[in-house]
Amino acid sequence: MFQADSIIALPQRPLDAASIAPMTEGPVTLGVAEMDAGLDGGLKPDGLHETYAATANDAAAGLTFLLLLAERKRRQSASGHLLWAREAGAPGLPYGPGLVEMGIDPAAITLLALPDALSVLRAGLDGLRHGGATVLIELHGRQRLYDLTASRRLALAAGTSGAMALVLRSGAPPTPSVAHTRWRITPAPSAALEANAPGAPAFALTLLRQRGGREGLSITLEWDRDQAIFRRPDFPSIAGVADLAIPLRSPLFGAVFALAAGRARGGGRPRSG
Repeated sequence: MFQADSIIALPQRPLDAASIAPMTEGPVTLGVAEMDAGLDGGLKPDGLHETYAATANDAAAGLTFLLLLAERKRRQSASGHLLWAREAGAPGLPYGPGLVEMGIDPAAITLLALPDALSVLRAGLDGLRHGGATVLIELHGRQRLYDLTASRRLALAAGTSGAMALVLRSGAPPTPSVAHTRWRITPAPSAALEANAPGAPAFALTLLRQRGGREGLSITLEWDRDQAIFRRPDFPSIAGVADLAIPLRSPLFGAVFALAAGRARGGGRPRSG
């Protein structure tokens, strides 16, 4: 079990017996008809979903996408909390005001900073077995602990409790697993706003694997924070976008700050990263 002193900024919300019981929910839709159709209506709400990132820039895009996906699930279901497990030394720190800017409620997140990958996997598994929350597991580098057996345990726990498991793999090739979907996500250009202001975060998605479904689906999506939905950008997808090194326009990272705005120890201002 994870220790209480590893929880950053946000208290855990008590879960009653009703919230722990598995709930029947519909698929988690992305909001784009052709993609949801390719996913047989959407993502399995009590399944294991993996995202692979080759570079640090891709990892930022992948992690942002998973956080937005968790928010999308929160809007569609009664499972409103997110348990986010990562190593204490993982690159980047979440930025509270950035989460709010993206339409994500920091109070709906419990962030665990843990000493190693084994602790991260154990905390994630405990969270899934407990139920009542989406669980995000962040892993960097080649992690031999995350193997076929580990993925099977996560998928079984998710299916039993009715929770969704999201796993980010950064700097590691895809390995055998029982994940219901596996994605490669890279940052994509965003459509500029008036006065050439940065547009909404955009992602180039490729569906590498889908159990019992179509594979190889590719699409570029951007996030609409007002509707809490993904959509197609206003301009056509750019061929080869996955091979471009495009900085991710996201306010979620790049500063040292407590996850919940205004709860930083000492009350100091954020320090730019």
